[in-house]
Amino acid sequence: MSLPSCVVGIDISKSFLDCFLHPAGMVRRFDNDSQGHQALIGFVAEYQAFGVLEATGPYDRALCRQLHQAGLAFHRANPRKARQFARAAGFLAKTDRVDARMLALYGATMSLAPEAKPDAARQVLRTLVERRDQLVAMRKSERIRLAQPHCRDIDESLRQMMEVLDRQIAAINVRIDILVRQVEALAEDQAILRSAPGVGPQTASVLLAYMPELGRRDRRSVAALAGLAPIACDSGAMRGKRCIWGGRKRVRDALYMAALAACRSGPFKRIFQAMRNAGKPPKLVLIAIARRLLVALNAAMRDRKPFQA
Repeated sequence: MSLPSCVVGIDISKSFLDCFLHPAGMVRRFDNDSQGHQALIGFVAEYQAFGVLEATGPYDRALCRQLHQAGLAFHRANPRKARQFARAAGFLAKTDRVDARMLALYGATMSLAPEAKPDAARQVLRTLVERRDQLVAMRKSERIRLAQPHCRDIDESLRQMMEVLDRQIAAINVRIDILVRQVEALAEDQAILRSAPGVGPQTASVLLAYMPELGRRDRRSVAALAGLAPIACDSGAMRGKRCIWGGRKRVRDALYMAALAACRSGPFKRIFQAMRNAGKPPKLVLIAIARRLLVALNAAMRDRKPFQA
């Protein structure tokens, strides 16, 4: 992949978009709203620059959507990788303008893949899954509080709040189910995913929302995306302990729970028992089964066939 000749680094905060154009050295600041987005798009288009911005959760979504609609190429950088590059490049200070300059240099130095335009239905599905996770986390917090000693009035308040959260979670699940059934591609993908042992509706919705690469990558790449690939730590004659690291935590969490369910019967139960009999720790075995499950699902999605043991 050739390096772009002109790169604009975009540091995103709640209120502002700080930009640095490399190699011209031009600095601009735009408001992080619809008018500011249009002004930034005009600036990027004028110089035909390749945009580089950090993933900042809710603050960059509207801008990314506008950049996709304008047909402009950009890369949404992993904050950890960008920060590691900043340290290696000698960026000791950290301000919005410094970060914008660092991101521009990052894009001019590294071969960064442009952000793929997301599918509209998967975007909606991801938003719904994220909201369900938020509600489940709130319900868990209320359950923890309920287990603590309180007066009767507080206990009643906690129970009422949990009932509200239960209804909200059920409503979100219904909306997810309706969305998947209405979109033919999602419905077909869900049927393939649900054919695997341990994969229920919630795990399937997480994979549909967070792993659009399933069936389009090789098994090693997919395992690395989910953070389930064992990372080597060797040096000379020393052979370090392999461990998993990085990747998409939400996908890894969902596959871990699916592996826990899959170990109760079927082919994965035999694998679990064989590895435990060999002295492997339970958590290591579950991670290994989660990786095997993901690889099998990737093959099933690639071949457009139900899961095969």
